[in-house]
Amino acid sequence: QVQLVESGGGLVQPGGSLRLSCAASGSRFAIITMGWYRQFPGKQRDFVATITSGGRTNYADSVKGRFTISRDNAKNMAYLQMNSLKPEDTAVYYCNLLYPLSRNTYWGQGTQVTVSS
Repeated sequence: QVQLVESGGGLVQPGGSLRLSCAASGSRFAIITMGWYRQFPGKQRDFVATITSGGRTNYADSVKGRFTISRDNAKNMAYLQMNSLKPEDTAVYYCNLLYPLSRNTYWGQGTQVTVSS
């Protein structure tokens, strides 16, 4: 079974930084695409960033230049470094795993990020 567990969320001041982590198990980690999504209260889940097995990254326009997605295949981990955080970044952040061929996808449980003074 595939399991994703996020960690690293919390309360941070505007302009601050957080690093989210996603631990993956039960998958051939090196061949899949990893992603981060976020959900604002009362809204649908939105794309934040993805990274392919080859290291290609994509970002939502709202986070370009501030967030960085990365992965460590040896540790079966994905990360989201978030800098220059804004109050509008406040959301529940979810880790996502995608098999590119089958398009099977899996989600973590989410971790809360709150940006406030």
